[in-house]
Amino acid sequence: MTNFRFTLQKQCPETHARAGIFETPHGIVETPVFMPVGTNSAVKMMTNEHLENTGARIILANAYHLFLRPGHKLIEKAGGLHKWMNWHKPILTDSGGFQVFSLPELRKITDDGVSFKDPKDGSGYFINPEISMEIQNSLGADIIMAFDECAPYPCDYEPAKEAMQRTHNWLFRCVDAHKREDQALFPIVQGGVYEDLREESAKIIASLDSYGYAIGGVSVGEPREIKNKIVEFTVPFLPEDKPRYLMGVGTPEDLLDGVMRGIDMFDCVMPTRNARHGSFFTSGGRKNIKIQGFRDDFSPLDVNCGCYTCKNHTKAYIRHLCRMQEGTGAILMTIHNIHFLVNLMKEAQRAILEGEFRGFYDQKMKTLARQIS
Repeated sequence: MTNFRFTLQKQCPETHARAGIFETPHGIVETPVFMPVGTNSAVKMMTNEHLENTGARIILANAYHLFLRPGHKLIEKAGGLHKWMNWHKPILTDSGGFQVFSLPELRKITDDGVSFKDPKDGSGYFINPEISMEIQNSLGADIIMAFDECAPYPCDYEPAKEAMQRTHNWLFRCVDAHKREDQALFPIVQGGVYEDLREESAKIIASLDSYGYAIGGVSVGEPREIKNKIVEFTVPFLPEDKPRYLMGVGTPEDLLDGVMRGIDMFDCVMPTRNARHGSFFTSGGRKNIKIQGFRDDFSPLDVNCGCYTCKNHTKAYIRHLCRMQEGTGAILMTIHNIHFLVNLMKEAQRAILEGEFRGFYDQKMKTLARQIS
């Protein structure tokens, strides 16, 4: 385990929040951390310079999408994702399990793998654990995810159990097929909303000496209180000396809830998607740039934010750009949203290290509850 090491620096005495350092072949990731999503090997509306300036420490790409276009072998020929993107910090690739889950009318799941149709052109494809590992080994990300089956919400007990058991069987096949020692394979806990299934799944994946562990099957439509219950029940069964990754959550409230329950890593497309539709995060709650009240508002998106957008432009200007459907408006909004979440996790880390996380959490959740639509 020379390429990867997780060091737990400090844990909040009043909660399960923790600060750590995760060493990877392409650099150190300080946790807790938000990871921007670059589905097609680019974070939408952002250049690498934009990303660097937000303080992003690690980003995601998606094996499913890159398998379809341009093809993992082409990226391998280019020297792997880091050279392909010219991004030299850590990268994580998702296995494609969630993307397949999101195509219920276009896929068929069996114990061997998943047959599906490309929603863009109808072409047929097949992915199983071995193929997922081949794809991700070719892409060359620092962290790769096991191929899993994500149960929907709501989901009856027996289908949730079947998906969990298939996830475990696929995990062992992923372990056997994974060929690169410079890539950390994270297994994924499944089990729907059922505590006994979550416990069983967490214990099975924790029995593997992995570099880190993920909790999947959340943010699939369940209420916030159910998501939090799943996380707080599952975390105690995962090793304390390895990073924990909560997949697919991306509101400021979700991130803070996760940190308080012992989660170290987060990702979501929400900040970039919301930015393109006019929604932005602030220290006083979520707001929409398109409202009439911002027509002659010459203040930044958030007076407490130090991102490029807030240092250089006003709400009135950005509102005008968005209303005119100028691409620059979406770029500026995306820069702000990514910076906001990345910086929120840096603030959480600082609060943990200084022994002030409980108060930090209470204060942030109080102000984030304010929203202007």
